[in-house]
Amino acid sequence: MKSEEIKALFIQFENASAEVGGVECWSARELQKLLGYTLWQNFEKVFVKAKSACENAGEEITNHFIDVNKMVDIGSGAQKQIKDILLTRYACYLVAQNGDSRKEQIAFAQNYFAVQTRRAEVIEQRMLDYERVKARTQLAETEKVLSGILYERGVDSKGFALIRSKGDQALFNLNTAMLKRRLGAPEGRPVADFLHTVNLQAKDLAAGMTTVNVQAKNLNGVVSIGTEHVDNNAAVRKMLLERGIVPENLPPAEDIKKVERKLKSEEKKALKNKDK
Repeated sequence: MKSEEIKALFIQFENASAEVGGVECWSARELQKLLGYTLWQNFEKVFVKAKSACENAGEEITNHFIDVNKMVDIGSGAQKQIKDILLTRYACYLVAQNGDSRKEQIAFAQNYFAVQTRRAEVIEQRMLDYERVKARTQLAETEKVLSGILYERGVDSKGFALIRSKGDQALFNLNTAMLKRRLGAPEGRPVADFLHTVNLQAKDLAAGMTTVNVQAKNLNGVVSIGTEHVDNNAAVRKMLLERGIVPENLPPAEDIKKVERKLKSEEKKALKNKDK
């Protein structure tokens, strides 16, 4: 396919898209023409395969293939209603993947939507990484505040480590050593650096509750404060279990230090490209 043809198809595909409810969509009737299908009946066969692929990927079909009706001119000022389908970018990608790859338009669409879908996946993963780093930072800040309050109430760094360890036991139903083995965390590294975002948020909530209650109840010493922290972590665990989340069964996450380096590296590359 020549460069001019690729540019022309790119413009056609871009112009065919429309925003519906804040979501970028394509009309199946428009896509039929762009992909070189003369008959709607033949194009419908591609949709059967695309919807099956969508379902097998664990996606809700109705989130990506929305049945609608549209009015079309049939001559002499008359119109009739025909069936149409609004397609998300992901749905278009699946349609292209299941189309007749001998058609140049299909080959172009497969690459066009694959690149755009991949871009969305990259953005989504970056957002997840960003949220996890933010949750880890928040937990560190909350524990720093709690540590300061506990120090004023007769708890040194060793005592704080013991209290935190007992809290983890109550939250994860595992001692620190067992939890580290399950997460694959090396010795000398905090367990939190390898926790799923939900678990980081759970630990942060429990630590925040302890901070509030230690002051409200005027607690002092390792024993009474330790009991309070265990109770708070147990309460958070109970809430998670009631929602079908077992903290210790959530998958281990990538080393937070590696994630932070990756995000910073991507930011530097983006800034360099912007300056060019």
